[in-house]
Amino acid sequence: MVDKSNYDIKNLIEQLKSYCAIQERCSNDIVTKMKSWRITNKNQNKILEILIQEDFINDKRYSKSFCRGKFRIKKWGKIKIVNELKRKNINSTTIISSLNEISDMDYSKELDTQFNKKKQSINTLNYYEKKKKIANYLIGKGYESNLVWEKLRELKE
Repeated sequence: MVDKSNYDIKNLIEQLKSYCAIQERCSNDIVTKMKSWRITNKNQNKILEILIQEDFINDKRYSKSFCRGKFRIKKWGKIKIVNELKRKNINSTTIISSLNEISDMDYSKELDTQFNKKKQSINTLNYYEKKKKIANYLIGKGYESNLVWEKLRELKE
């Protein structure tokens, strides 16, 4: 841990601006970074306010980008995305509006793709074991259990 509590606030702000410029960050990421630098709460609030005013931090923009990225790249379902955003202290209304970045058609197609991928990779002949492994995989990826079980009904014995 680096103790930057005695650093000049202007230098800290510049370092955090470049940190935000590298990739999209939420306010929780910045607060965590400042805590690791042992910056006082008073200074944390000042710095955070400046970064928000200058649009280096925007939780709505972050949330939308996070939803798109985790869905397209990591193939996460909505439940896992929501849980991660909640963990980063993003408010519920922002999360709900951000989930609109994922179209229902793309979501359904990706669920099909993940289902078929997992179905092909399982070598067991036992129908129930295969069904359980697919369900665990898809639910672990964050897909809604009702959609997963609906998909599993297509699986034939």
